[in-house]
Amino acid sequence: MPTLQLKVSPLQNPSRYRALAEALTRITAEELGKCAEVTAVVIDDVPAARWHVGGTDVQRPTAMLEISITQGTNTAAQKAAFIERAFAELEAQLGHGQGLEPASYVIVREMPASDWGYGGQTQAARALAKTSGAQAIAM
Repeated sequence: MPTLQLKVSPLQNPSRYRALAEALTRITAEELGKCAEVTAVVIDDVPAARWHVGGTDVQRPTAMLEISITQGTNTAAQKAAFIERAFAELEAQLGHGQGLEPASYVIVREMPASDWGYGGQTQAARALAKTSGAQAIAM
């Protein structure tokens, strides 16, 4: 149930946002093993005049992607692979052959299972229910 928040500059067209959401959902499933059906992608565009790096306006397309996942569910190698592939996808779709602004970021945030969830249930409660159900079947 990861959530991805992507900020991009400059403004893109709706089909680009859809393509980015589809690609990022696929990469999340492939690299982090997350369920695509509950992966949420939110994309915000930021006017170039409001995005600064080093105190100056950005000169090229830029992006900042943050993904939240449950703590301890992925290895360092999986997270590194996700960061590499997600950045490459952003660069391919947004860079238009000139690359992204060098200070474009992909950030993986790990959240304790007790601190977030979906459908009104924490990830910790989901894990406990899954374990309890598996134990009941084994008996």
